[in-house]
Amino acid sequence: MPGWFKKAWYGLASLLSFSSFILIIVALAVPHWLSGKILCQTGVDLVNATDPELIKFIGDIYYGLFRGCKVRQCGLGGRQSQFTIFPHLVKELNAGLHVTILLLLFLALALALVSMGFAILNMIQVPYRAVNGPGGICLWNVLAGGVVALAIASFMASVKFHDLTERIANFQEKLFRFVVVEEQYEESFWICVASASAHAANLVVVAISQIPLPEIKTKIEEATVTAEDILY
Repeated sequence: MPGWFKKAWYGLASLLSFSSFILIIVALAVPHWLSGKILCQTGVDLVNATDPELIKFIGDIYYGLFRGCKVRQCGLGGRQSQFTIFPHLVKELNAGLHVTILLLLFLALALALVSMGFAILNMIQVPYRAVNGPGGICLWNVLAGGVVALAIASFMASVKFHDLTERIANFQEKLFRFVVVEEQYEESFWICVASASAHAANLVVVAISQIPLPEIKTKIEEATVTAEDILY
C-alpha cells in the first residue's frame, strides 16, 4: 500500500488526466478553433473600392472541426450563414488531414483515460509489474500528450499550408470570391494546448511522487541498571 505522500500525488495525476479528457471533448464540441477576417474581393473589384471603403467588404468567419459560421460583407450589408464540415465541405478541404486530426484527438481521449486508470491503480496499491508503476503512468502520458501535440501541429499545417480558411470561406460561392486578410487561433485551439500541457505536468507530478521522504526516527533511551536497582 503506497504512503499518503504518493497517494496525494497519484491522485493529482489522475485528476490532470481526467481534466485533459474533458478539455479534448470541449475542444471537439466548441466550433472556435480559428477565426478570421475575409475580404470580398469580387465586390472590391466591382466598385474599385479604396482603402477607406474596404471596411464595407470585410466580413468575419470562425470554425471548428465540425461546423462554423461566416458573415459575408459584399457592400450590401452582412449576411450570416452557418456551415458544417461533414459531409460536403470536407471534400473541398484536405480530407485526409482533417480526418487524421479527428482520429488523433479521439485516440488522445482513450489514452487520457488509460493514464488516469494507471494513476488510480498506483494510488490504490503498489503494482507487481514495473510497467504498471510510475513508469507506466509516464509512458501513457507521453503518448497522450504527443498525440494531442501532433493533432495541434496537423491543424496548424492545414491552416498555413493548405489554405483551410480560404477554402472554407469560398465553399459554394459562385458569384463572389473571398480572400483571408486576418487569422487567429481561438479558445478551442488553446484548450487543446492546455490538454497537452496537462500530460506534461503529469510527468512532473510522477517525478515528485518518487522523492523519498525523510524517515522520522524516535530516539530510544537506554535503561541503565545499577547495583542498587538489583538489590531492590
